[in-house]
Amino acid sequence: MTAYNTAYNDEKAARALLVRTARSLFTRGLTHGSTGNLSVRLADGSLLLTPTGSSLGTVEEADLSRTDLTGRHLDGPRPTKEAFLHAAFYRSRPSVHAVVHLHSTHATAVSCLDGVDSADALPPLTAYYAMRVGTLPLLPYHAPGDSSLEPLAERTARTHHAILLANHGPVVAGATLEKASDAIEELEETAKLHLLLRGHATRPLTPEQAAALATGPS
Repeated sequence: MTAYNTAYNDEKAARALLVRTARSLFTRGLTHGSTGNLSVRLADGSLLLTPTGSSLGTVEEADLSRTDLTGRHLDGPRPTKEAFLHAAFYRSRPSVHAVVHLHSTHATAVSCLDGVDSADALPPLTAYYAMRVGTLPLLPYHAPGDSSLEPLAERTARTHHAILLANHGPVVAGATLEKASDAIEELEETAKLHLLLRGHATRPLTPEQAAALATGPS
């Protein structure tokens, strides 16, 4: 199997990092109940993911699942039913080594609004949003775990490292788990600002200002 240039050469350390990150996201209210899932790509190309039905607040290192890039279960408990979304991002973006999917409140609220621009669901209200997220396509509604979303997600991931699933929540890929987590948190805060400012005249960054700041997932 092809080796990847990644920080996640040590599976034990990667498991510890996934659990620490999951706890942090949960305790800070960025996800709830048994929603949300995280993954990293290991040096051998396999994926380490949170399992189906688990809470990011209580998941343990021994609970994590491992799949290949097609989503085939290799070992551990059964992976999240949205493992195909993670695999789609990794296949499309060889430079990323982590994916975070949350049902964070404000981003999910934006995904439920009528009239959202499907090409870019949030305006670039802040410089950090432009740097860490960029444009945010809104993908049409599919039931959680509906693998018919996979081809569309894979195509979209070729040009965007962040997407918003209609009536569902955001998915963000990054070069590291820290970067993916920072980006999805920035997305959530921008969604909150967007909702707070509804009905007010806003002054987003210009396309030129946003383009000058865009850096992608690395």
